[in-house]
Amino acid sequence: MLPTLKIQSYSIPCKAILFDKDGTLLDFMELWGQWAETLMGLLQDYLSSIGIVNRRLEALSTLLGISYDVNGRVVDYDRTGPLAMGTEEEITALLAWQLYSVGITWDKALKLVAKFSANALAEVKEHRPAKPIAGIDGLLKSCHSAGILLGVVTSDRTSEAQEHLEWVGLAPYFGSFVGRDRVNLGKPDPEMVTLACSELGISPADVIVIGDSNVDMSMGKEAGVMMTIGLEPGGNGASYLHDADILIKDYWSIVVET
Repeated sequence: MLPTLKIQSYSIPCKAILFDKDGTLLDFMELWGQWAETLMGLLQDYLSSIGIVNRRLEALSTLLGISYDVNGRVVDYDRTGPLAMGTEEEITALLAWQLYSVGITWDKALKLVAKFSANALAEVKEHRPAKPIAGIDGLLKSCHSAGILLGVVTSDRTSEAQEHLEWVGLAPYFGSFVGRDRVNLGKPDPEMVTLACSELGISPADVIVIGDSNVDMSMGKEAGVMMTIGLEPGGNGASYLHDADILIKDYWSIVVET
């Protein structure tokens, strides 16, 4: 008899769950807020160093879909924006375009963004600001005890995703890690789900996908999974998680029964 997930009025037999990482397993802003602040600061410092002082990069709130507090700290992000759903290549191109728009050649702009992004990532690694989403540790323990297979499907690089989850002790729960670098096409293409299911030895039709953006939901639908669950901590997921079968505000909403 299969373990069952009790969610709201649903009782769902479950063999496996695939999780998005950022915003789903780990607090998005704790990890990527620092990266975004550092990266944009490096870009702005570079422009100042070459005498471009009359033009500033567009505000991050417009460029990447990020919100600031009164102290200039990144505190939130647009779940439908490029930082939430974009790949590393897309973010690089978006920022490089900003440099190109102020007179820097495209090839140099790409190299500069890659360099500054690597520096910002190095700072993230130094401070290890990863923080698990509330309640996820208990859910993963319950799933593991019940024999539910678990995997990660993320737009991050696979090695980085695994490293971030190792920082907070969650990596051992997962039998498959599939990042953007392991597939030809990223989300919402179903290739990540297909590869993770192959590694777990299970059909997509027996899998549940959980994520915090609609690319996760669309990916699951395209792969033919049994159910997509959207995590909406702010309670407004209906406005952007259009392809979710179920919306939950937190992981305490899910009870695993054997």
